[in-house]
Amino acid sequence: MKVRTFEKQDLHALLAIQSKNPYAAQWPEMEYVRLAGDPRGLILVAELETMEPVKVLGFVAYYRIIDEAELRNVAVDPVHFHQGVGKALLAEGRERMLRAGAKRIFLEVRPSNKNALALYYSSGFGLHSQRKDYYRDPREDAYVLAHELYPPVDAPSTK
Repeated sequence: MKVRTFEKQDLHALLAIQSKNPYAAQWPEMEYVRLAGDPRGLILVAELETMEPVKVLGFVAYYRIIDEAELRNVAVDPVHFHQGVGKALLAEGRERMLRAGAKRIFLEVRPSNKNALALYYSSGFGLHSQRKDYYRDPREDAYVLAHELYPPVDAPSTK
């Protein structure tokens, strides 16, 4: 599996994966095109290189403002759940957001989305706050999770 930056030809696969994930935000095509073209946006895809043609397994979308980033959407093809795809996407996104100057990443998630919560908690996110009646269809609160990013610190010199 390889994680790389989204390319325009990935759009069809991305939308197909999104449609298979009812918990993922259901964005229209133009939102991804707009985010991919914005210098503050980042979309990553995970692909299985051993298939011909290469198969997109999942994606993650971020938006950064100065030193904070928002994880806006993430989805994995259900056929590839529990195979490390989501974890790899979050790890690569974390590294890229850190290199771009972000100090923390925020996201909203339904409390009922237990699989996503387990993934986020195991990837370093923690509960920051709660938003009442954030989601519709069905109505539900949102947990706001945050992941504090810190660049690696060089060991002090012993001279």
